[in-house]
Parts: sequence; C-alpha cells; structure tokens
Amino acid sequence: MGVSAPPSDSLVEYAAYIEGEKVTAPSIAEALSLVRAHNRTRERQDGPAAFVWVGLHEPQSLEVEWLADVFGLHPLAVEDAVKAHQRPKIERYGDSLFVVLKTVAYLDHEVMSDTTEIIATGEIMVFVGPDFVVTVRHGRHCPLTTVRRRLEKDPKLMSRGPAGVLHAIADHVVDHYLTVADLMQQELEEVEATVFADVSSRDIGRIYHLKREMIEMKRAVTPLRAPLGSLPQRRMIPADMRDYFRDVVDHLSRVCEQVESSNELCNSILQAALARTNALANEDMRKISSWVAILAVPTMIAGIYGMNFDFMPETEWVFGYPVVLGIMLIICTILYRGFRRNGWL
Repeated sequence: MGVSAPPSDSLVEYAAYIEGEKVTAPSIAEALSLVRAHNRTRERQDGPAAFVWVGLHEPQSLEVEWLADVFGLHPLAVEDAVKAHQRPKIERYGDSLFVVLKTVAYLDHEVMSDTTEIIATGEIMVFVGPDFVVTVRHGRHCPLTTVRRRLEKDPKLMSRGPAGVLHAIADHVVDHYLTVADLMQQELEEVEATVFADVSSRDIGRIYHLKREMIEMKRAVTPLRAPLGSLPQRRMIPADMRDYFRDVVDHLSRVCEQVESSNELCNSILQAALARTNALANEDMRKISSWVAILAVPTMIAGIYGMNFDFMPETEWVFGYPVVLGIMLIICTILYRGFRRNGWL
C-alpha cells in the first residue's frame, strides 16, 4: 500500500517474544526483523520460536494500513478491522487468520431507567500469522493488558506462539461472557421476585429493558459458537493447542445455554408481570363497581323522593324520613356484606 503512518495514539503496546521472553525493540518493523532473523537461524517442528505482538485500540485507517504493509495483512481484513461492527467470524487469508470476537461488559447501575445501559459491547480483531499477532480492540471494555501480563509472567505459555496468544484472548473474552451472564441472571432473579409484590414494585418497563439487553448479549455471544467451534480443526492451529481451544468452545457452549435460558426466563417474567397487572386491574374494577352499586341505592331513592310529586307515600308521615334513611342503610349494608363475601371488596 505504500502508506507511511505508523501507529501513534492508538498503539497500546508492542514487543517481540523470543523463546517466551519479552524483547524490546525501537520500532515495530525492527521487532519483526529481529524475530524473523531469529526464526531463520533456529527452526522448530512445533512452530516458530519467536513472534511479535502488537496491540491497538481504535486505530485510524492509515495506521492499520501501515501495519498491513509491514505484516502483509489482507486488504479485506484490514477494512473490517477499521470499520468495526462486524459479526464474530474466523477467516483465513493465505498463511494468516483473521478472527473477530465480540466483547461484552456488565455496567454497574444504581437506578434503572429506559435509557440505562446494562450490557456494553465491543470487538476484538486478531490477526494471527506464523510470526506475529496484531490485536485491534474497539470499545472501552475487556482490555487485553491483563492477558499480556499473565502470559509474560509464564514464558512457557508465551512460548506457545501466536496460537497460544489467540487462545488466551479467546479464553479471556469467553470468561467475561460467563461473568456477565451470571450478573444478568442475578438481575433477572431480582426482577422476578418483584413480579408478585406490590404494584409500586412491579415495573414493566424495567423488565422490557432487561429483555432488550438480553437480546443484545445473545447477538454478541451466539454467532461466535460456530466459527470458534471450527477453529480446533484448522491446520494453522498446532496439534498440542487444539484441546485448549476445545475447552474454550465448551465454556462458550455453557454461556450460550445460559443466555438462552435467561432469555426464556425474561419472557416468562414479562408475561407473568403483564398477567399480574391485568389481574390487579380487574380487581380494581370490581372494587369500583361494588362501590358504585352500593352508592346507587341511596342515589336512586333520593332521586325518587326528589321529584316533588304531590301524591307520594310517606311524604306527610312524621317517621317517613328516618324510615327511608334506615332502608337505605340496610340495603347498602346487605350489598356491602355480599360483595365482601364474594371477594370484591
């Protein structure tokens, strides 16, 4: 491409790793030259003895294009790495792999509203070649610094080469899936406990919001299952690393099952909340109807005696007024006890 724009602000860290030990170099290109010179002098049956790991965070297109010139990355993969918002996938370009992993993070919140974000998503793109690993991360969450430090502390792990780094990254991402899935499960259990509580505690909007967040997590996690499951069968993965990738696939399967069950639980909670709300609305309507029926009796009697006809019974009787009031009270009492007995009041 002929682009001269090495990574600057987006560069998180880079280093050469020879026999599992970190070796610093003045530049990325010099680190790659050092690694390839070492690999030419010493070849191993289980892969190269040295590689370069470059980490970027939300780089500009010119920076990734510069790396593409240095490492020989495919233009289509470079375009995907710059644009982001890709589906999880694994593609092979020549002797290198391009892996897209969706990241998820659980955001702490004290009060939930319709605009509260619970699940944050991002992406990690990994270019894996015979002697290099280039990671491009989009989003603030799930940084790879802890992964790099853990591998650097154990030269045996780092000596596994680029495939070992890819496994560590995939395992790190899937572990985050497990953590977020467990936290979302706790959130759903708390909401479930409020469904049959007081009306003020039951918030349909909160349940529906959790439903949307669960769908967001399902979109991030589920599509990774197929490509990650095919990774152990690829020829570029050393035979001694395939069992490790199968273990990550098993963890991902557990996450997918948990996300699916949580999504179904969220549907059940939403349906139960709507049914409970309708039932309470019917109870309120029965109460209102009962009081309307009770108040209709004195209203009707008072209306009849308020028509001011000349010939009406008991209008001239001295006990007419208290008798009519007594009749009103008796009828209202009978109606009240009847409604109370039937559970309407």
